[in-house]
Amino acid sequence: MKIMKQSVIVWTLALVMAFGWIPGNIIAYGAEAGTPKTGDIVVLYTNDVHCAVDQVNKDGVITNMGYASVAAYKEEMESLVGSNYVTLVDAGDALQGDAIGTLSQGQYLVDIMNQVGYDIFVPGNHEFDYGMDRMQELMSDMDAKVVSSNFFNLSKGNLVYAPYQIVTYGSGDIEKKVAYVGITTPESFTKSTPSYFQDDNGNYIYGFGEGNQGQELYDMVQNAVNQAIKNGADYVVAVGHLGIDVQSSPWRSLDVIQNTTGIDAFIDGHSHSTVSGQIATNKNGDDVILTQTGTKLANIGQMTIHVDGSIDTQLISGYEKQNSANIKFINNIEADFADDLAQTVGKTDVVLTILNPDTANRMVRRAETNLGDLCADAYRHILGNGKSGVEAGPADIAFVNGGGVRANIDDGEISFGQVIAVHPFNNVGCVVSATGQEIIDALEMGARMAPEENGGFLQVSGLTYTIDESIASSVVVDEKKNFVSVDGTRRVSDVLVGGVPIDLQKTYTLASHNYMLLSGGDGINMFQDNELVVQPVLLDNQILINYIQHNLKGIVDTDYDDPYGQGRIVINHFSDTSSHWAMEAVDFVVERGLFSGASTTLFSPNNSMTRGMLVTVLYRMEGEPESGTLKFDDVSKEKYYANAIAWASENGIASGTGNQFMPNNLMTREEFAVMLYRYATPDQTVGVLSQFPDQDQVSSWANDAMGWAVEEGIITGDAKGNLNPQGNATRGEVATMLMRYFINQ
Repeated sequence: MKIMKQSVIVWTLALVMAFGWIPGNIIAYGAEAGTPKTGDIVVLYTNDVHCAVDQVNKDGVITNMGYASVAAYKEEMESLVGSNYVTLVDAGDALQGDAIGTLSQGQYLVDIMNQVGYDIFVPGNHEFDYGMDRMQELMSDMDAKVVSSNFFNLSKGNLVYAPYQIVTYGSGDIEKKVAYVGITTPESFTKSTPSYFQDDNGNYIYGFGEGNQGQELYDMVQNAVNQAIKNGADYVVAVGHLGIDVQSSPWRSLDVIQNTTGIDAFIDGHSHSTVSGQIATNKNGDDVILTQTGTKLANIGQMTIHVDGSIDTQLISGYEKQNSANIKFINNIEADFADDLAQTVGKTDVVLTILNPDTANRMVRRAETNLGDLCADAYRHILGNGKSGVEAGPADIAFVNGGGVRANIDDGEISFGQVIAVHPFNNVGCVVSATGQEIIDALEMGARMAPEENGGFLQVSGLTYTIDESIASSVVVDEKKNFVSVDGTRRVSDVLVGGVPIDLQKTYTLASHNYMLLSGGDGINMFQDNELVVQPVLLDNQILINYIQHNLKGIVDTDYDDPYGQGRIVINHFSDTSSHWAMEAVDFVVERGLFSGASTTLFSPNNSMTRGMLVTVLYRMEGEPESGTLKFDDVSKEKYYANAIAWASENGIASGTGNQFMPNNLMTREEFAVMLYRYATPDQTVGVLSQFPDQDQVSSWANDAMGWAVEEGIITGDAKGNLNPQGNATRGEVATMLMRYFINQ
């Protein structure tokens, strides 16, 4: 990815105009791409490492490089261009995320980053998770220069850290100065603990330029950029922990770029996005290159400012070399607590997940998962209802924010370290009294971003609810994104507590943790002044351990075997399926990434399926493997179903007539059965069709497949007992039959 200062290389212009993106590469180490030369400035960058300090090698492939690899790669770049021409920066969220951070309150990570040799650091929202005093202690221990142009001490009337740092490269006629301008997300208010930014009376004494719908932030950044240029900066590189997610608007990196001038490149963090290089346009129409490395050191970012003034970015993955001194340093730290982390605290018969098992995408922040259920159950049962004697029992309801459930637990023995990885924040459990109205407001706040991710999405226990994603959220938030009200139709409905409709006037006992109930975390602030039924007691990780050891007798069993949870959260993705007979099946296939809607609000369950649509669904079921060569004249490579058709024909799942596949032809029910039969390659006995009055309408070539589908319960008769084999298969029918197929596996 390459731009000239203030201009884009001509050959990329059409792509930028069409898509806003440059087709950059994640560069596997050793590929030829923008190799720096003597005199070039190399900026290496990381973001959202979240305590992933070690190199991870899975099946012979480096998936996460670790800090020792960062150090080794830095040394390699220094050998190419000179040590005075390499700068290493981090865009935040380095000090929290796993046991090594939790157990040392971030100190081990600071020590490791100092050992690696970071030069510039920008605080992310999770740097504040250990409290403001601790955060500032950690920043003072950093060898790197800490910069943030918008983190402001309101009581003192000044920035907490320098807004930028100018680094000089070379000397004399070839001297160049680069200003690194730091930007910290205003979402820190709600995505760390809000009380950390307040005094004892609840008044905010710290700010992030969050006001005036983004303009205050833009002005603070612009002021820093202007100062840097006035002080001689030839280039301005913004290092921001802002992200590109819609929910972060108006404080996204793209928003800042579009509302400022003078920034040449933007190194981003916060959204865990993998962006090798995207061209964005600033307020004057000039081009700014935007980049982000993802998370947990899956990539190292490399920005090169060439002697000719051009800038390119690339992401380095799979780099195997490690600095031996750093390996030893990290190993010595880890040895201090290895025995504690290895202690077995229980066992699980099932995989407990935060991910969608069919897509491997994170799901816990937008839908129910079995680990979310388990964690919520732990809060409800361990903290209890605050009563004693015969009235004692679990709390009525428990909430856990999806952003507080951080890692999977594989089946087998559960270690203390795994539990800390799930709950690394050391939140403290508590119980409050809450009205039904407050509870439904909290659910609405948590559901407002769905189907987009939201750390405040609520996993629940003792309660069930439905989210209708086709209804636009009517939640009103303040300038810090705290809940204010619901001003319109609600997305959340059918709220049941213990199987009974919630009473808006009734008071319930609600279990969760201090972050949400007492501090208004994730903007869920409606419980802050409520009566405390149970004072803050156990840490979040200990609550989970106690539940497994005492309530579950040490074993998480098959009660939690469905990765999609126990049906506590029903999500209606489309307005035309909420009362449709195929609603459950539609939700099932959409959650697994097999289907998408006909539009953002409609699924069109009664529309017929085409051949192209169906092979695409089967292709997604298979994980979208590499496909063969297209051999049909009526299928162009640009069509969404092209790879699926090539794969299906290569594997004998679907065939055409001669050189025609006829992708737009409607699919009959028996054709669907045949394709699914070929896909499943069953070895069981094929069933019989004699019980159906219209069995003679089944084509001979489809007889085995239809018999199999009937035997497996995938296809059933209609209201009149007919198979209707020649009828067109609708989207709702196919969704239903696929759900039955999955369940029967």
